[in-house]
Amino acid sequence: MVAQRLIAVAALGLLVAVVGLAVFSGRGDSGPGGRLPERIGPWRYARAAPLGSQLDGATTACGVRLRRSSMGLADPVLPCGAKLYVGYGGQDVLTQVIATGPVARGARFGITPALAEELGIEHRVTIRWSYAR
Repeated sequence: MVAQRLIAVAALGLLVAVVGLAVFSGRGDSGPGGRLPERIGPWRYARAAPLGSQLDGATTACGVRLRRSSMGLADPVLPCGAKLYVGYGGQDVLTQVIATGPVARGARFGITPALAEELGIEHRVTIRWSYAR
């Protein structure tokens, strides 16, 4: 019984470590040949709002511990790790789903403060988004 619990805790720790590495090693990674992943399909449009900075230090349902430097978004439908291009104004950023669950009322996506800053978003706005391969 104790051995099973230790194995379960070790497996959970390994899963969290792998997800964390996937999230943070993906920053700046341009894939094979130095190219970014291909955008799939047309741009879609949705409302997005910055997540509160009071979430700093919280661990998401995707196993990501939020920091001020965390780049990503929350979505109640898409799976953890789904790669997306998100754009606002003249800038597009490759990011991924790092949290699930409800976001601000009237918004499809919640975006981390670091991603909001990167895109120049201060309040709820309409963004463009598309899947990445």
